Amino acid sequence: MHTISKLAAQFGLSRSTLLYYDSIGLLEPDQRSEKGYRLYSEQDRVRLEEICMLRETGLSLERVQEILDSDGSNSARILKDRLFQLNDEINTLRHQQDTIVKLIGDKSLQKHTRNMSKNQWVHILKSAGMNAAGMLKWHQEFERTAPEAHQDFLESIGLDAIAIARIRKV
Repeated sequence: MHTISKLAAQFGLSRSTLLYYDSIGLLEPDQRSEKGYRLYSEQDRVRLEEICMLRETGLSLERVQEILDSDGSNSARILKDRLFQLNDEINTLRHQQDTIVKLIGDKSLQKHTRNMSKNQWVHILKSAGMNAAGMLKWHQEFERTAPEAHQDFLESIGLDAIAIARIRKV
């Protein structure tokens, strides 16, 4: 059996977090000591491990509980939804970075955004010995093997929707 303090310390959580999880029914201890202290079983510890892993994905406690309390049928859907939401958030953050660089007016800050422009990519590919035909083949293979990632990549280098559609069509 695990005490609340030991379990909290093991996962880097506060005692009040575990108390809150108990109050909302997310992690209810199996037993209580003679003095009324919460005692967590190994099964509770495993559940807390799952809770922490799911929280690392950015899921709300409500979604975590939905996954843990279901028969597993909702898990993949909820996690896929979160994955797509993260893609959108990443694209939004990249756009915000670019806007900040433009507002400051110092293009040298672009290197601190970890974003690459179309021109930078073309320069790298040409420096690696790739010609126009090789770049076209590269895009075709990217589109064939990972179309969504290809779309994200093209958006991340700042291409507009028309340019992206043209590249993805080839």
